[in-house]
Amino acid sequence: MAGLVPELSIADIGASRRFYCDIVGFSVRYERSEEGFAYLELGAAELMLDQLGAGRDWITAPLQLPFGRGVNFQIEVEAIAPILDRLAVSGVPLFTPLEVKSYRTSSGSVTQRQFCVQDPDGYLLRFFEVVA
Repeated sequence: MAGLVPELSIADIGASRRFYCDIVGFSVRYERSEEGFAYLELGAAELMLDQLGAGRDWITAPLQLPFGRGVNFQIEVEAIAPILDRLAVSGVPLFTPLEVKSYRTSSGSVTQRQFCVQDPDGYLLRFFEVVA
């Protein structure tokens, strides 16, 4: 298990599972459907989905869409093209179009191809692949 796994409060587990699994390509590691919960993975990335009102909720303040304001989740994948293709076929718009960006790091820089998309609840996901 990863050292940090975000758990996203969501409105509809079915809609979120379709987005994350059928379109983006995550797989379900395990789930508790009676609680509206699913633990997902894609490569080394892991996240949890928790439907509001279907079990214990971790609500610290009133929620309103879009959820997850002020955060984006950077997710490294081996290839972003298949994800982009499935998003396009499904009619899911991109928040930020595909781009190539270089970022300064402690040991130099890294260049990556990336794009951003919002999930059904408005969480911002930034998928990237490292450019050799």
